[in-house]
Amino acid sequence: MSASELLQTMYDSPLGTSLAESLYIYPLVEGVHLLSLAFSFGLIVLTDLRLVGVAFRQVPVSIVLQQLRPWLLGGFVITFITGILLTFAAGPELVAAPIFPLKLLLILFAGLNALWFEFKFGRTVIGWGGAEALPAGAKVAGWISLISWSLVVILGRLIPYLDSGF
Repeated sequence: MSASELLQTMYDSPLGTSLAESLYIYPLVEGVHLLSLAFSFGLIVLTDLRLVGVAFRQVPVSIVLQQLRPWLLGGFVITFITGILLTFAAGPELVAAPIFPLKLLLILFAGLNALWFEFKFGRTVIGWGGAEALPAGAKVAGWISLISWSLVVILGRLIPYLDSGF
């Protein structure tokens, strides 16, 4: 099954039809998606700015991660679930948006970057203390995260405005 067939099947499903035809549920899901995106992306930015050494240098990375991670992950889960629901409701439009696959690829890349950071540095972050100079790999992960999540947000917001003529 091709991607366009999958998106069309999702759209034609009872869930997709209900969401697409709902006067109130679709805007509610989209609103929750945007709010949770702003919430989780904002926390990602704060965390990454600490990793790259631009902000909160006096606060140990372990404290920043400990305080923000649960909220960040909660916001991301809500964003992910509502994003899937929006995909059900907007399947045919997504087929016409050539940037949609790129957005999905960047989400995957950003997620892999986060996993790499957790496995490579997650266990040692407490030992960094309040050091301003962090491991180079942590800074790279922070920059990759900032750039990739920013592009995800930009591409997501462009989807309704770009058609297959892009």
